[in-house]
Amino acid sequence: MYATTLAKTAYSNPSQPMRTPRGLEFELFARITRRLKQVSSQDAPFAALAEAIFENRRLWTALAADVADPENGLPQDLRARIFFLHEFTHAHSRLVLSQDRSVDALIDVNTAIMRGLRQDGAKQ
Repeated sequence: MYATTLAKTAYSNPSQPMRTPRGLEFELFARITRRLKQVSSQDAPFAALAEAIFENRRLWTALAADVADPENGLPQDLRARIFFLHEFTHAHSRLVLSQDRSVDALIDVNTAIMRGLRQDGAKQ
């Protein structure tokens, strides 16, 4: 009986809520957007800004690779818009790192995506 109990609980943690892929995406966007907000002040060290930009770029690169996959189930129009946002975030990130633009547009894009993830999740 002890082995059966261990087997039932080995791969589950009842104190952890079940997370959906959409919920995980939301959490990742929230964490990265929070970091971008933290470094958006003028007195933030450049290294912290660069690290936050790098994390955001990595997120958007993963999203672009995902929507470029022919097996992706999202509608083609939505996939194209996500890929465009990937290109925008990369181009704008270069401007932020060269100190020609603020990080605010990147925060706005991520926040809009988070709103969409939350709204779509509420519909399900």
